[in-house]
Amino acid sequence: MPDVATLRFTWEARMFSILRIVVGLLYMEHGLAKILDFPHLPNHLPYAPFTLSPGLQGLLELAGGLLLALGLFTRTVAFVLAGNMAVAYFLVHAPRGFFPLLNGGELAIVYCFVFLYFWVAGGGEWSLDRLRAPASASVVSPSRA
Repeated sequence: MPDVATLRFTWEARMFSILRIVVGLLYMEHGLAKILDFPHLPNHLPYAPFTLSPGLQGLLELAGGLLLALGLFTRTVAFVLAGNMAVAYFLVHAPRGFFPLLNGGELAIVYCFVFLYFWVAGGGEWSLDRLRAPASASVVSPSRA
């Protein structure tokens, strides 16, 4: 049986990076659907570049999701995306009702708070931000910050 402390020490930073990559790819999928209609959604609106949705929203989801998955400019991108999800919740979901379960806003809230976590924690062990960091700068995993 492996030692739990050793297992945690070995995998904690890696799992953080895996979480960032998966969340970035899932978020990017929303942008792909809005901009390129892939995967096809039954209620797809044609892409209109000078609109809030799918225009700006789709670009933020596509570019932001890609940058987040790569771990490039993670803190800045995560902060922008958290704000994007907060605005999406209050403009689209909150007017439908108070409870997120009933107004369909659960995913927007989850994304918002996960992005806030990435804003605080950074890109993690497997990120392009880590490669861009100066050699003298030490990268600290989220649990040891």
